[in-house]
Amino acid sequence: MIRSESEYRNAVERLREEETRMTDREHELAEFDLSREEIKRAMDPLRSFHDQLQEEVASYENLKRGKFEELRNFEGLGRMLVALRIARGVSQRELAERLGVHESQISRDERNEYHGITVQRAGKILDALGASTKTQVVSLDSDFTAATATEAKA
Repeated sequence: MIRSESEYRNAVERLREEETRMTDREHELAEFDLSREEIKRAMDPLRSFHDQLQEEVASYENLKRGKFEELRNFEGLGRMLVALRIARGVSQRELAERLGVHESQISRDERNEYHGITVQRAGKILDALGASTKTQVVSLDSDFTAATATEAKA
């Protein structure tokens, strides 16, 4: 996941370099009189890396436009907090100042996608970013019973 403008600029530059490298490599392979299938097989790892990088760049650009994925059952909460910071145009340093912590703490937290974050800490980050969330229960498992919960604990 791209977390800063400098990472974004580096990724865009790497994309350009990879496109050139892929074109050059494809021409080199064609000179060996290989079949299309052989060239494709040789190019697949490069294309895979390129596609992944392209996806990350597109994702960052969407975040900058304020487009977020839906959060389900708090899965991906850490990524959402990073995404919110990016969408708000707030640097890690600015967020650290707003929270009264060192910038390295924010960097570490984001690198770990806020693993194990408490609800209170998430609330402070949301407040610092001028954001809020809405949580609602949208469905209950119809097979769930109190006895099932008790058995699961045992």
